[in-house]
Amino acid sequence: MTTITLLDGGMSRELQHWGAELRQPEWSAVALIETPEIVQVAHEAFLKAGAQVITTNSYAVVPFHLGEERFARDGAALATDAARLARAAADKFPGARVAGSLPPPCGSYMPEAFDAAIARPILDMLVGAMQDKVDLWVAETLSSLAEARCAVAAAKSSGKPVWLSFTLHDSEGALDQPPALRSGESVAEAARLAQELGAEALLFNCSMPEVMEPAIKAARAAFGDAQLPIGIYANAFESQDDDGAANEVLSQVRKDLTPAGYLQWVDQWIAAGATMVGGCCGIGSEHIAAIAAHLAQKA
Repeated sequence: MTTITLLDGGMSRELQHWGAELRQPEWSAVALIETPEIVQVAHEAFLKAGAQVITTNSYAVVPFHLGEERFARDGAALATDAARLARAAADKFPGARVAGSLPPPCGSYMPEAFDAAIARPILDMLVGAMQDKVDLWVAETLSSLAEARCAVAAAKSSGKPVWLSFTLHDSEGALDQPPALRSGESVAEAARLAQELGAEALLFNCSMPEVMEPAIKAARAAFGDAQLPIGIYANAFESQDDDGAANEVLSQVRKDLTPAGYLQWVDQWIAAGATMVGGCCGIGSEHIAAIAAHLAQKA
């Protein structure tokens, strides 16, 4: 059997599960500010479940969530704390790696709002604050090729590997069209860009499970002979295409995406060629534990 790397799940709901508050506009950054001890607890829950890679809780450490003034004042310290807490958790589990989250600096699911001149200083700050504690970067929930280029450029100074993870168009009718990013750019273009930029892996995240298998197949076809590892971490929501920016509301988790229900999708992704699997928003440590047990049985 192909070796599968098990990623963690969605931090925001896991933080909430352990008693942290989720509120707007700070979102998951609230825990860094008010209950940082719960951030480490959530990381350790994913690691105990079997995750081999955990992602820093830095997704909301951007002006979009913190506001310009607080980001300028506290952003670097919060990002440093996010990396420190993830590293402290990972160091308790031999072989565990920490991925530094590089989020969309101008808002999730908002390719039209992206401005490289605004985004680059934000990403530079995150890289500088976290690089001593992380093993690699995951530029995640990317809605466009421009966001990916900017993230890779910012991460380059650290000398550490970069994974590129794109969010996909997942509204009604998406399965009747070639898989695409939320910008409308194709998955094939994203795959070729990942190769061009020297990314270590290509992933797809924060979209419905239904759109992931077509994206895997499109990426593999675009890669040709030089295949990159492909990873999937879907969310547990209905389509977010028409809801504006991600995390503007506390979306309801789908009832069918229990650990057992999500596991059925994971098997499909692995069969299609994914070698890294985990979960995004609404996928908790219980889901990761079910995947770990399932993979152990098949080994």
